Amino acid sequence: MDPLRSLSDSVSALVERVSPAVGHVRVLHEGRARLGGGSAVVVDEAGHALTNSHVVRGATGVEVELGEGGTHLADVLGDDPFTDLALLRLPGGSTHAGLPLGDSNRLRVGAIVLAVGSPFGLTRTVTLGIVSALGRTLVSPKGRAIEGVIQTDALLNPGNSGGPLIDLDGAVIGINTAIHAAGQGLCFAVPSNTARFVIDEVGRHGRVRRAFLGVTAEEVTLPTGLVSRHGLTSARAVAISAVESGSPAAQAGLLKGDVIVRLAGQSIATMSDLHRLLVGEVIGRRVELDVLRGGSWRSIRVAPVELSARP
Repeated sequence: MDPLRSLSDSVSALVERVSPAVGHVRVLHEGRARLGGGSAVVVDEAGHALTNSHVVRGATGVEVELGEGGTHLADVLGDDPFTDLALLRLPGGSTHAGLPLGDSNRLRVGAIVLAVGSPFGLTRTVTLGIVSALGRTLVSPKGRAIEGVIQTDALLNPGNSGGPLIDLDGAVIGINTAIHAAGQGLCFAVPSNTARFVIDEVGRHGRVRRAFLGVTAEEVTLPTGLVSRHGLTSARAVAISAVESGSPAAQAGLLKGDVIVRLAGQSIATMSDLHRLLVGEVIGRRVELDVLRGGSWRSIRVAPVELSARP
């Protein structure tokens, strides 16, 4: 078969499969005459859906029109502006088709992806692109850095916010969140592993409890020799680019340039891994942070504080 026709048929079949789970979000805010808008994606048969925090924050009413048909009033179960994610619940439970969350840690630059959403209210618009880069940093609506973000050239426009970034298996590997207004093809999505962490926290606590270390960091790839010498399971890690004065990290002796490879015995390959482990359970506890400093292994004890309780 003609390879281009085969690709076209595969993409069309994928779009047909995922579109029913993608919704157009309409948002009512008190005192505003016009409705706000965005996109959402149902992620399980219980009717839970993900969108962006900036789409629904402060809303007095949220309505989701699904691709499978039907419009539903949605409850906002939790809103996390630090990752620009929000969790909704639609009525009807298992009557909704949901898409699985993929493993964003397995993404590779160059992978083909689809973005589905409602730019300018044009429901279930599909764009095709590739993963352009991994580990980018964006500023959240709260002014905090969202790290480990996926960059793609699958075009996004206002209204795509909260819609899914889909891999070729039909799994959600990101939640589309932003564009670079001055560029073309510079679009960004919050990784699915970060979304999974937010869903779990909201489900258990009604909010995201977040531990604070006091570092700015970025994802790096380690030299093969260093990986082999220290018996690491991944060549990816997280390097500290700045340490906030007076923070738990500074008090523990962490330095700019330290490469974090493990926290509390768990491997750290991406920023999503670090955020997933910096949760309520480690607040106020002295946990072991394993870092590489100048190629040498160091284990440092650090006691994170709750983000909302920091000085």
